[in-house]
Amino acid sequence: MSWRRIDIDQYDEDAYTEDEILAEFDTGLSPEQIEADTQSRTTDVRNLMTKGDLNSALLRSLESPPYGRNVDNAKFASTQSVVELLNGFRATDIAETVKNLGNEQRDILMKYLYAGMAIPELTEVAGTGCIVRVMTDKRTLV
Repeated sequence: MSWRRIDIDQYDEDAYTEDEILAEFDTGLSPEQIEADTQSRTTDVRNLMTKGDLNSALLRSLESPPYGRNVDNAKFASTQSVVELLNGFRATDIAETVKNLGNEQRDILMKYLYAGMAIPELTEVAGTGCIVRVMTDKRTLV
């Protein structure tokens, strides 16, 4: 059917391209610079974790998240670093730790938590449908 090949977004003045959306977050850094910054940050986080300073490690892990295109490796490394770090916290300490974060830091942490749900070890077994079902389920555990 020829009508299915029509790009209806071309007639919508409110439709944005991915480039237009991401241009707002352009840091001016190249993908290589973002990769290097991410590597430095994850090394700092591991060092702080080794010293047992989980709160400082969390603060460092939430600095300058790798936004943009063509930085998938940096996004994955940052997400894995945050997930690994969060596993080091005792469950009883998490609420107080999150309270001590600023609003922007909490938002970034939540982005990492959602990204962490897509880590293959979870989705290979349960699939992404599991995540959607949990997020939309009216029955809650808390």
